[in-house]
Amino acid sequence: MAHILAISNQKGGVGKTTTAVNLAASIAASERRVLLVDLDPQSNASSGLGVFETDINKDMYHVLVDECPLSEVIVHSELEYLDVAPASQDLIGSEVELVSVIGREVRLQEALESYKMHYAYIIIDCPPALGLLTVNALTAADSVLIPLQTEYYALEGLSQLMKTIALIQKRLNPRLDVEGILLTMFDKRNRLCQDVERDVRKAFQDKVFPVVVPRNVKLSEAPSYGKPCLLYDVSSKGALSYLELARLLIVRHDSAESPSNGSTGESSAASSVVSSQVPSTHSERRV
Repeated sequence: MAHILAISNQKGGVGKTTTAVNLAASIAASERRVLLVDLDPQSNASSGLGVFETDINKDMYHVLVDECPLSEVIVHSELEYLDVAPASQDLIGSEVELVSVIGREVRLQEALESYKMHYAYIIIDCPPALGLLTVNALTAADSVLIPLQTEYYALEGLSQLMKTIALIQKRLNPRLDVEGILLTMFDKRNRLCQDVERDVRKAFQDKVFPVVVPRNVKLSEAPSYGKPCLLYDVSSKGALSYLELARLLIVRHDSAESPSNGSTGESSAASSVVSSQVPSTHSERRV
């Protein structure tokens, strides 16, 4: 049975899509089947895995608005164990089109229901807003992971997201849990980053992941090649941080239920699985 994980923060530019893409790829590298659901109309999670809007006929808009079967939307990625349910700009209008629909908050939950047995993890990339698309993701999810940039305004908006999560728990999804807060764009040379990390860990304690995602050029470059960072440069600090995050999540959820999805998920094992598939870093660029 899949664990459904929403990646959410209404503040843009915090590494949300980077986290969704690279975490999904890192879990898939441990030979666990993963579905990445792109709910962001910018469709950066889709293009970050080489799935471009011009190459698809149907996307998550058709699933949510037209109740199209998810099987008509899912495409395979370059990684054997990773599938993608892509997005398009059409999702911008979905919130308006669904506003008068009964049960609009559970459209995604219903669409994913029959696919839980096919995947070990379903990861949802939410848009940078607390609208109906994000509500659908949080209603369908078992837990939510919150990327948080280590900057001065990091905590602004986090309280509103926590209120939204609490409201979803009360009204729509009582099983929803906070998986954790992931500190992103961390620069250990920057005193401000260190201060923000200290304050966030003090405020949220064990809800903050021990691994942090550094500022990393390879993480920024990889999307322009339509690849997760571990297929672009598996030895980069960015790729290794997401492999470690994947290991932590796999260990956490394997201990909560009997393991039935393959390997142990150690980060070193995941790295070795990927290393044989890593193409040249001079791959043809797609923009």
